[in-house]
Amino acid sequence: MTFDGRVSVVVATRDRRDELLRTVYHLLTLPERPHVVVVDNASSDGTPEALSRLFPEVEVVALSENLAAAGRTVGVRLCSTPYVAFADDDSWWEPGSLRRAADLLDAHPRTGLLAGRVLLGPAGREDPVCRLMAGSPLPGDPDLPGPAVLGFVACAAVVRREAYLEAGGFERRLFWGEEELLAADMAAAGWGLCYVPELVARHHPSPLRDARANRRRAVRNALLTGWLRRPVPVALGRSLRVLRSSLRDPDARAGLAAALAGLPWALRGRRPLPPPVEAGFRLLEAGG
Repeated sequence: MTFDGRVSVVVATRDRRDELLRTVYHLLTLPERPHVVVVDNASSDGTPEALSRLFPEVEVVALSENLAAAGRTVGVRLCSTPYVAFADDDSWWEPGSLRRAADLLDAHPRTGLLAGRVLLGPAGREDPVCRLMAGSPLPGDPDLPGPAVLGFVACAAVVRREAYLEAGGFERRLFWGEEELLAADMAAAGWGLCYVPELVARHHPSPLRDARANRRRAVRNALLTGWLRRPVPVALGRSLRVLRSSLRDPDARAGLAAALAGLPWALRGRRPLPPPVEAGFRLLEAGG
């Protein structure tokens, strides 16, 4: 194995001890030998203790409350490497991907985030979102090592630490399903985001995932992100579409109710995107 000290891996977890232990094993056997930081979001299943016993080389942060995705920021702040890869407690990186990501970030200093390819389950089926990123209609940028994007899958992302922290990291109030806001804020700060399919993450979605809760949260976060960063007509249009869906969809109804509860916060934090970034989002939405 050849140590590569440019990339750390941060994993945020909660109550998935056995799956996390599998993930950490895969990460520690990578040829790059990355420093691994696990941020435990107040698990009740003995996760921190099991990690410390079985993998003493892993840096474990045991939080007293559940910060969800924002727990990743706690981990990023502890990293001393210039680049940080994320993994979920049910995902890991393919050998060589982290080294290649570091090489690309070294060579492209305006790139703030690399979005990798996601292969699902034992069969390695490509996540459909990868095709969307590969076919991004955004204008080509010679400063980026791949197609420009304004979205990504968190468990297959490698960030420039400086860029991630400058943008504020993952928003705590959005909990999970938070990628759109971070992508928007990184782009608004002048950082490039792009898709690089040769960077590969394996994702074996946990059976403990609650699909309905995730859908409700996705509705809520899309609405709040709209009011935080998008023009009023766009945010209003999103809200009206969800309102119509809520008449027949209980998950949309629950997401709408949650978004209404968070709307005062979103309006206080409202910061519309710069025109070029907003134009990029409109181009993506027109193609969708």
